[in-house]
Amino acid sequence: MEPQPHILVVDDDREIRDLLSKFLERQGMRVSAARDAKEARKLWPLGRYHLVVLDLMLPGESGLDFAKWLRGQGPGEGGVPIVMLTAMSEETDRIVGLELGADDYLGKPFNPRELLARIRAVLRRASGEPGAAKEPPAKAVRFSGWTLEPARRRLLNPDGAEVPLTGGEYELLQVLVERPNRVLTRDMLMDLLRGRQAGPFDRAIDVAVSRLRRKLEDDGRNPTLIKTVRGGGYVLAATVEKG
Repeated sequence: MEPQPHILVVDDDREIRDLLSKFLERQGMRVSAARDAKEARKLWPLGRYHLVVLDLMLPGESGLDFAKWLRGQGPGEGGVPIVMLTAMSEETDRIVGLELGADDYLGKPFNPRELLARIRAVLRRASGEPGAAKEPPAKAVRFSGWTLEPARRRLLNPDGAEVPLTGGEYELLQVLVERPNRVLTRDMLMDLLRGRQAGPFDRAIDVAVSRLRRKLEDDGRNPTLIKTVRGGGYVLAATVEKG
């Protein structure tokens, strides 16, 4: 993690924007704040942001629309981690937000210290710091024509082209390739993906797997690479070669 991460807070509640700006700055972070998606778009090219705290219920263009726009900005800028802020009743929006590539979520009202802990956990995963996840192997990992390069935290398709992954997608794939042909329950996956807490929202893993399948061009209706084990969890059905 860089000494002073730059956080973009997007929330239409002025009190929340001011509270988070002051609180995060006291924790050694640089903060820019926007009241809606339009203002956030104007701020985006003006700074190099390390993470976005995004309220889904924004006036005008919704937080989901802004997240979709953000993910379309390219492999570099489009991969900036997103922590969503949602009302506890907005389960459908949380599911859609995670499908769009959000890295974590927190329901309103929230404790700023809990948000800080989640921001730090997501930043650690995104930067590959020790303690964010199991230390990755130094050499490339190959499976079913795909190549995972831990040293550069990137995925290459069978043609050698890079496939952009969010921090959460990378960590999930890493966990799977380190345990091929082994059934991993949802609880096991949540434990291995440290920093994520399912809480009452136990579909987070299912959504993450669905997203990763799309990146791996694995048919969600009849997956052959990441298979679902009924009543059990998921398994990477592939031979994994290292080096």
